Amino acid sequence: MSDLDNPVYASLTGPHRHFALQVGRSVRYPAEVSAFAGFAGPPTSRDWADLAENTGPAAVVLLTGVFGDPPPDWDVVDSIPGVQLVDDGVAAAPDDEAIRLGAADVADMLALVADTQPGPFFSRTVELGTYLGVRRGGRLVAMAGERLHPPGFTEISAVCTAADFRGQGLSTRLVHAVAHQIRARGETPFLHATASNERAIRLYRSLGFRLARTPGFLAVRVPG
Repeated sequence: MSDLDNPVYASLTGPHRHFALQVGRSVRYPAEVSAFAGFAGPPTSRDWADLAENTGPAAVVLLTGVFGDPPPDWDVVDSIPGVQLVDDGVAAAPDDEAIRLGAADVADMLALVADTQPGPFFSRTVELGTYLGVRRGGRLVAMAGERLHPPGFTEISAVCTAADFRGQGLSTRLVHAVAHQIRARGETPFLHATASNERAIRLYRSLGFRLARTPGFLAVRVPG
């Protein structure tokens, strides 16, 4: 099994091990960093119990890759078909307008995410990797950055542009810029999208990403 088949576990036992909260064969990110959790392999009842201990009661976690069906006392909050796309000739290049975003930019990043809904983003998500953004008149109007980090790969995530700045190619430029910094480390860019987001999938394929897998995403609530 490739690390891309189980990217959360591969990240948290690899380059992101400094974030890892682990009980048995379950592992997760701190809640303020990411909702993702994972298992070493197809989970047993013991593994689900370990994940419950790892997160605490009533927590909601996001699973992808290897997870199976949760026990009957776990609530399924959402089940989303997805796609995974991997670099297959992306025209990666730096961008002169892109600026590196950090802790001082988190409030603006959270506001942009709230307006554009690219996916989960929390107060410490920026710590997962390098995030790049474009400001116009001081306002953050577009961004993209790095999320999951299996060995040899880095996921591009949080690709978003404010509605009144779309159509200017900002998302494309930022994907190219983030892909450039990933390639510069000798790694391969990849990304995820929901299977229903045909517009985004067409864009990513046009940029040089190929469809590699069709993973599911499962949001579940821990009992209690």
